[in-house]
Amino acid sequence: MSPSTSHEIETRGATVDAAIDAGLRRLGMNREQVTVTVIDEGSRGLLGIGSREAVVRLTPIPVAPPVAPRRPEPPPAPKPERPPASRPQPAVAPPPPPPPAMSDTLGDDEEQAPASADELDAERETAIAVLSELLDKMRVPAGVTGYLSEPDDLTGQQVNTIEINGEDLAMLIGPRGETLDALQFLGRLMVAHKLHRRANFVVDVEGYRQRRVQALTRLAERMADKVRQRGEPIGLEPMSAYERRIIHMTLRDAGDVYTESAGEGKQRRVRIYPKR
Repeated sequence: MSPSTSHEIETRGATVDAAIDAGLRRLGMNREQVTVTVIDEGSRGLLGIGSREAVVRLTPIPVAPPVAPRRPEPPPAPKPERPPASRPQPAVAPPPPPPPAMSDTLGDDEEQAPASADELDAERETAIAVLSELLDKMRVPAGVTGYLSEPDDLTGQQVNTIEINGEDLAMLIGPRGETLDALQFLGRLMVAHKLHRRANFVVDVEGYRQRRVQALTRLAERMADKVRQRGEPIGLEPMSAYERRIIHMTLRDAGDVYTESAGEGKQRRVRIYPKR
């Protein structure tokens, strides 16, 4: 029997379950597909007398028609983007060039324009005043004097040496003269700011520079001897331009070795080569 889902039926049976089973068979459905209403539960009577059948009404549960899945709507086609209208860009002025770096010392790496006698005098007076004020603010009791060096053997130039003397000034020198180099660098910056030109004076504390010159001269000669013996180049420890210059000047007239500076920044050093 084909299933019927359009009407309800009433069926009878000895019991309610029997009446339901009979109705399901007629409808061709299962229990979950119908709603059962018990009209009469029936009765067995007494010894079979007065018995009656159970009556039930089965109403098919309407089944919703399957809903076809909606197709996703295609995304709208992207609108072609219009290229942004080119706007004239404001002219940007190039950054100003950085100010020239202050050399640590009379370097072998750069040529210095010779200063006139008047410029050297003005530099020396300004340097003495600036360093005296700086030491006073540091609360370091010391005397500051200045003098003009002898002409350089190679270039003939003269430079100002600003000498600081006093008691217990080792703090102004520092390990390997690093504090002294910093003091000289700072002093040069301040003097250059006042004079509006480069300042190239040398700062010395209690003759440290002179003692260092002697030590570096001996070092250069000793290392040159090793280069001659080994026939191989030797690199010295990193030095400031002022100290590298001392090495170069010491060995410039040697006939069997020559010197060159190598490296960058604080790692710049002198290498001594044998002449082939």
